[in-house]
Order: sequence, then structure tokens, then C-alpha cells
Amino acid sequence: MNAGGPVPAIAPTDAAQRLGRGAAEPGAPGAEATPLLVDVREPNEFATLRIPGAVLLPLGDVASRFDDLPRDRPLILQCASGKRSLAAAEYLRRQGFDDVSNLDGGIIAWRAAGLPVSEGAVLPGEGDLPPR
Repeated sequence: MNAGGPVPAIAPTDAAQRLGRGAAEPGAPGAEATPLLVDVREPNEFATLRIPGAVLLPLGDVASRFDDLPRDRPLILQCASGKRSLAAAEYLRRQGFDDVSNLDGGIIAWRAAGLPVSEGAVLPGEGDLPPR
């Protein structure tokens, strides 16, 4: 993909398929790394409703913490409707992240598609960025 170019949108069902697929063998020819789902909403929004497996990086923290994100795997960014995550994805593209997409319609569209969500108390470690 072209860093700095337009951010592709990914439909919720396509994102769910990519998130559930992962690579059969890391480094194998044609193997695809499992994307990291990055939720750019605020912590209170994340605590209310979230996509299982998403990591939390609020939009206001993206500029100061983008180096905490892995550059060796695809990123799918999401928010409530797709507007904040598009802004974050465009910023990451300008910072040299090649494989970044925006969840079309955000968690609202994800839930409307009947895909799984978690509600209520956030468990310890849930939403944490992966170790580098």
C-alpha cells in the first residue's frame, strides 16, 4: 500500500473475517498477518461497548503514542461511526504506516451486522496495546 495515500475502508464483515483468519505459519509465503484492531474512542466509550480483541488508543493520544503501534502488521482503526478513526488512519499513513484501513461505519455498523461486541466492565489487560 502507498503510505500517505487514501485510507481504504473495510466493511465490518470483511474486517471480522480478516481478524479471525491470521497467518497459518508466520513468515510462510502468502501468509497474512492478523490485523490489530485499534479503537480510537475515549475510555468511557470503550468501557460501555467494544469489539472483542480491540486495543484502545484514544484519538487524542495517537500523535504522541503512534510509535507504540506495530509497523509489521496491518492496522484496522475504528471508532463509533468511522469519522474519528479515519482521521487517525490518515495521520498514521502520513507517519509511514503502510497497511492501515478504516472500519466503515465503526462499531455502530459492526453491531448492526450482528458481529460480536463486549459490554460492561473492562477486564484487566483488555484494550492494552501489545508489547513491543
